[in-house]
Amino acid sequence: MNFSQAVIALAVLGTLSNASHAATQADADRLGNDLTPVGAEKSGSKDNAIPAFTGPSKPTGNWSYGKVREDFWKYKDEKPTFVIDASNVDKYANNLAAGQIALIKQVKGYTMPVYPTHRECSVPDFVAQNTKDGMLKSSIAKDGWSLENATLPGVPFPVPTTGIEVMWNWMMRYQGIGVEWPDGYTYVSPRPGAAPIVIRWNQQTYYPWAKKGQHTPEDEQGLHTGIFYSYSEPAALAGQGIVQRYYYKKDTDSFYYFTGQRRVRRLPAYAYDAPAIGYDNQYPYDMNYVFTGNPDRFDWKLVGKKEIYIPYNELAMQRFNSKLSDATQQDLVNPALRRYELHRVWEIQGTVKAGFRHTTPTKTLYVDEDSWLVAIGDDFDAQGKIWKVKENYIAPEWEIGACSLAGATYTDLISGRYIFDMIVIGTGKDLKFYSPGATDPRFTSSFYTGENLSAISSR
Repeated sequence: MNFSQAVIALAVLGTLSNASHAATQADADRLGNDLTPVGAEKSGSKDNAIPAFTGPSKPTGNWSYGKVREDFWKYKDEKPTFVIDASNVDKYANNLAAGQIALIKQVKGYTMPVYPTHRECSVPDFVAQNTKDGMLKSSIAKDGWSLENATLPGVPFPVPTTGIEVMWNWMMRYQGIGVEWPDGYTYVSPRPGAAPIVIRWNQQTYYPWAKKGQHTPEDEQGLHTGIFYSYSEPAALAGQGIVQRYYYKKDTDSFYYFTGQRRVRRLPAYAYDAPAIGYDNQYPYDMNYVFTGNPDRFDWKLVGKKEIYIPYNELAMQRFNSKLSDATQQDLVNPALRRYELHRVWEIQGTVKAGFRHTTPTKTLYVDEDSWLVAIGDDFDAQGKIWKVKENYIAPEWEIGACSLAGATYTDLISGRYIFDMIVIGTGKDLKFYSPGATDPRFTSSFYTGENLSAISSR
């Protein structure tokens, strides 16, 4: 039995017991040996389609923030080795998610350009050390979903045995202490006979646990993420804004500034499948980046590992000096910007718990083994039919020594509409990542409060 088969066997065992299994010292000793510092298999696939891990990614030349990242990527001149389309999709079906197959078969002209695989997603040394130091301590609480005793920043469960452990690896992905979109777009494709919806905004996201040193979920009053988001276009939304506080063990706090009332109101139910304001009822809140928010309303089953073509090394999605119209087409994002590579992923399935409801009660997520970033997700309706197909665009972000997400696409197979989200294409300004040690008042927990939202909102 090889390592991949052994991991799958352990994963299946974990789903049967529906309980978290404590990591062992033997597991910890494998980190940095046959496993990468965050738990991925170092070796490549038997057919060499997936190479051995080589990270970390580094730019060529003198890249600095404000320069187009793609121009400094050593593989920028690569061409697709083949393209998956309606004529050959069945040939590659074993390495595709169900939603990807549905997209190709249903959306006219939809293609997936496939490039050589490069495994260079890594983490800084102190994150790797915390992962090894903390993996014997991390646990899932008695409530079955919240995180306890983790050593952060680090991967809580580098050798996972349950789906909820993989979910926390995703939610604790290292992205520095903060991420800023000085300017960003969300594009919602049009209904028949109508114009598209184009939302312009700016956002800051703060990760208090990502500072250097060792931190726990109990720090910062249990806060794990703070978000500030403000609309600038269209005129009907300009000036409105929201602050959200995500916690390890309790419901999200949301505070919204309404320009017409010139006041901040608390939104107690602005989470899960509640529709996001301004998006024509196309954007349930937890669809952001495939899945955002507390995982408590789903049972998460770990299926095992698969080899899937996923969006990867998507530096084209950070062409902030391009035009938005160059990226958006009638029914799909321009395939010239999309890059797919074959990678090993963890497959997990979420099923809504008894006593709860959700518009998409079943979900499948595919999580990259090297970065713990969710790459793709399929949402199913109450009849078990694929409804929404979601992709995250994974890219190396050199200033933090890790990979992050450069945008996302969510396609509704029933309406035929898609959302192109969290993008900087056409804005003239790149995403900005902040390493630990950065001093900025926006990356403190006091910035992400309803009181502060009221103070900084003026319209």
